[in-house]
Amino acid sequence: MHGAKRFKNKTVVVTGAAQGIGRSIAIEAAAEGANVVLADRSETVNDTAAAIKKKRGKASVVLADLETWESAQSVMRSAVETYGRIDVLVNNVGGTIWAKPFEHYAPEEIEAEIRRSLFPTLWCCRAVLPQMQAQKSGAIVNISSIATRGIYRIPYSAAKGGINALTASLAFEQAANGIRINAVATGGTEAPPRIVPRNPKPLSAQEKAWYQSIVDQTVSSSLMKRYGTIEEQTAAILFLASDEASYITGSVLPVGGGDQG
Repeated sequence: MHGAKRFKNKTVVVTGAAQGIGRSIAIEAAAEGANVVLADRSETVNDTAAAIKKKRGKASVVLADLETWESAQSVMRSAVETYGRIDVLVNNVGGTIWAKPFEHYAPEEIEAEIRRSLFPTLWCCRAVLPQMQAQKSGAIVNISSIATRGIYRIPYSAAKGGINALTASLAFEQAANGIRINAVATGGTEAPPRIVPRNPKPLSAQEKAWYQSIVDQTVSSSLMKRYGTIEEQTAAILFLASDEASYITGSVLPVGGGDQG
């Protein structure tokens, strides 16, 4: 993707690294010279590590459920113990569990969506700050979504709106410490079927129809009238993580074919 070694000797923590965009970010960062710390709650994250090591990259794995503060702390602690510092944190954990009109969400489902798509980023930002402050440097890239203006996943939309606010406010607060914080609002992205489904129950005909409505809305809201690729998302995320973006902080970059989210 990028010929330069933008992350040579840098430690890059990637959450949700077992599959999809997270896996792609980790593999590409390693190819560009990073020591990568792969955090995920699924054992399949070891497959990402194996893919990196096969190409002589450096990777370590931390199994962690990042919906909890303790797990977020354990990831950062492990990264520092293994590599001595944390230069980049990519907060990639999240994703809508259910797709339906808001009035059909049960209260416990709403709470589960917020725990899945807001708390991992909140916890990891909080957990990494002491190390980055001690270094007087660091870059955080939070994964948001154009779903902040989208149908049938309102709790997820609210969580991603929270990530946008967190990004802007934390960047304001931490600029004096040499820490840059940005977000990428990903658009619809073509991805292989998930190894671990977010919602393990088979979808009813109605649920499939609601999900198709999200797909149709996402494509129609995009000026390019298509989904993006994992590579297109990875390129934007790693740009913001790299020193090429040294004068960019507090920004939310929509990568959605013209859909601003």
